[in-house]
Amino acid sequence: MLILVILLVSGYLGLSWHFIGHWRGVSLWPRQPGREHFLLGALLVVHALVLMLPVLRFGALSMGLGTALSLLGWIMLLIFWTGSYFARMEGLQVFLVPLAAIGVLMAEVLPIPHTLYQINNPAFLLHLMVSLLAYSLFAIGALLAVLMLLQERALHDRRFALARRMPPLLVLENLMFQTLGTGFILLTCSLISGVFFAEEVFGRAVPLNHKVVFGILSWLVFGGLLLGRKLHGWRGRIAIRWTLAGFALLLFGYIGSKVVLQFFLHKL
Repeated sequence: MLILVILLVSGYLGLSWHFIGHWRGVSLWPRQPGREHFLLGALLVVHALVLMLPVLRFGALSMGLGTALSLLGWIMLLIFWTGSYFARMEGLQVFLVPLAAIGVLMAEVLPIPHTLYQINNPAFLLHLMVSLLAYSLFAIGALLAVLMLLQERALHDRRFALARRMPPLLVLENLMFQTLGTGFILLTCSLISGVFFAEEVFGRAVPLNHKVVFGILSWLVFGGLLLGRKLHGWRGRIAIRWTLAGFALLLFGYIGSKVVLQFFLHKL
């Protein structure tokens, strides 16, 4: 297990150095998209093994903060790796690969919670999968919003070398809204399964706690953004602000609850 983790983190850090170097224009090796894609795919397989080994060992799933971050990083990279076949997603790897490395390290450093979730409950697994996919898509949407800000600044400051390394603003914006639209559908399914079918999914009723409240607030923000886009053609800075605000609410509700429960209340 330790050997796999060291191999995985080393691979992620090496790719991070490569991508960030090219982003800054100081990398020693030329870009080779085919080999980069193959290497990233191999690292995703190793990452999946690292995530699955504890499940196979204990027959249950641990969803502490470290494991959640590692799993989210893996899903986000998998979405990027798969989506790269169908759309130009250049620039995202500069953020996603280092975040995946940090997630793996956090899973090893942070303590494992005492509560383990049984994996023989299909309803729970479906709810978990839909929720993680929604969070991952919104995280990618937020990163695309950040790339749009960087692209705007690069163009205004006439740093065209940076601008040429990213897709055009219109491509980034369309990809962001496609990602947010899919994430919104999945978040809707997650909220429905988590609130209305809590007895079957979790075996108990889910109280209206801050995690549910922030989830609903983020759903309203993203729904408002998509509605504004359809009815009023919202784009540019207003779309970026709404995207980052919605993701901040989602992040605070999910990651914030993990931090409070695991480190301050010593639960989970």
